Amino acid sequence: MKYVLGGLQWAVFLIASSIAAPIAIANVFGMDPAETALFIQRTMFVLGVACVVQAIFGHRMPINEGPAGLWWGIFVVYAGMVGVLYPTNEDALQSLQSGMIVSGVLFVLLALSGLIGKMKKLFTPAVTFTYLMLLILQLSGTFLRGMVGVGGPEDRIDGLLFIGSFLVVIVTMFTMNHKVPWISRYSVLLSIGFGWILFLLIGKADMVRPNLDQILKLPDVFVYGKPVWDSGVVVTASFITLLLIANMMASIRVMESLLKQSFAITPPDRMKQGSIASGVNHLLAGLFSAIGPVPISGSAGFVGATRMASLKPFVIGSIMLIVITIFPAVMSVFASLPAAVAYAVTFAIFTKMVEMAFYELRAESNEQRAFKVTAIGLMVGVGIMFIPQVSMSNLPHALTAVLSNGLITGTILAIIIEQFLLFRERKTIR
Repeated sequence: MKYVLGGLQWAVFLIASSIAAPIAIANVFGMDPAETALFIQRTMFVLGVACVVQAIFGHRMPINEGPAGLWWGIFVVYAGMVGVLYPTNEDALQSLQSGMIVSGVLFVLLALSGLIGKMKKLFTPAVTFTYLMLLILQLSGTFLRGMVGVGGPEDRIDGLLFIGSFLVVIVTMFTMNHKVPWISRYSVLLSIGFGWILFLLIGKADMVRPNLDQILKLPDVFVYGKPVWDSGVVVTASFITLLLIANMMASIRVMESLLKQSFAITPPDRMKQGSIASGVNHLLAGLFSAIGPVPISGSAGFVGATRMASLKPFVIGSIMLIVITIFPAVMSVFASLPAAVAYAVTFAIFTKMVEMAFYELRAESNEQRAFKVTAIGLMVGVGIMFIPQVSMSNLPHALTAVLSNGLITGTILAIIIEQFLLFRERKTIR
C-alpha cells in the first residue's frame, strides 16, 4: 500500500512540476483549447514513459523527467519565426519535432563514443554547487510570481492568493520535517491536497469538470507531419544536445550525492546508460510531437523531503502518469490543480536543494579555488538572468539559446574557470 501511495505522490508531483511548459508553449503557438489539451497529453505521456525508461534501462535512480527548459526556450524562439522563416505554426513545429529526433540520435552516439564518461569528471563539487545555486535563483522568481498571481508586467499581486500560497508553504515545511514517518514520507501529497481544498474554499480554484466526451484517447504520432531536414534546426539541436548532456549529468550527480549522504546508498556509475536512455526519450518526444525531456535536479529535493529513495514508488508513479494521460477525464482533473499550489509546494521542496548545494561546496578540498570558481560562475549566471531575451534576438538561434540561459552559461563558465585553475596548478607542480 505504501508503494501505491508513494506512486500517487510521485504522479501528482510529476504533473504539478511539468504541466506549465506545454501550456506556455501552446500559448505562444496560438493553439486552441483542444490542441492545447492534446499537446499536454502527448508531453505528459512521453514524460511518464521517459521516467520508466530511465528507471529500468538508464541511470536507475528516482529522478523525474521534465520538459527541458532549453527546448522550452527554443520553442519560444521558433514561434517568433512564424511568418518569417516558416509559413505556419505547423511548419515550425514540424521542424522542432524533427529536431527532437536529431537530438535523440546524438545522445546515443555521444554515449557510445565514450565522451560521456570523460565529461562526468568536469562536475566537481564547486561546479555542482554553482549549478544548483543558479538553478534555485533562476526558479525562485518563477515560484514567487506564481504564488502571488503575477504572470506579466501588467498583473498586480493577489493578496488572498499570496496568503493561501504562504499557508501551503508552511504546511509543506511542517509535514516535510514532521517526526511521524508517514507524514514526512507523504508530505508532498498531503500538502497538495491541503492546498487544493484551501484554494477551493477561498475561491481561488475552479471546480473540477472532468472531460467526459471521450473515455479513452491514445496520443497521436507525428502530429505535424513526417520528419523533415532543416539545417538550422539540426545545428541548434546538436548544440542543445551538448548542453542537455551537461544538464543531465548535473542532475545525476546531485542525486548520487544525496543518496550517498542521506541514505548511505552508493549507486553504480550508469551515466552512459542514462545518456542512451535520454536519446531514446528524445526520439519518443519527436515521435509523439512533444517537448524533449531531461532529468530534473529538483527530484533530489523531492526525495530529500519525502525520504523516499526507493525506485518502486517512482516507477509506479510514472506508470500511473502514463495511464492518466490516456484517460481524458482523469487528465482534466489533475490539470485543474491550481498553479499557485504547485508553485508553493515546489518552493518548499527547493529549500532542500539550497541545503544540498552548501553540502556540495563543503565537500570541496580546495576552498580557495572553489570560491573563485563559484564567484565568477554565479555573478555571470545571475547577471544574464537580468538581461531581456529580446535584446539577443539578432544573434544566431543556437547562441541565443545559450546566452539567454544564465543557468547553462554560468555552469559552463564555472567548468572552464576551474579547469584553467587546475591546469595552472598542475603546471606549477611540474
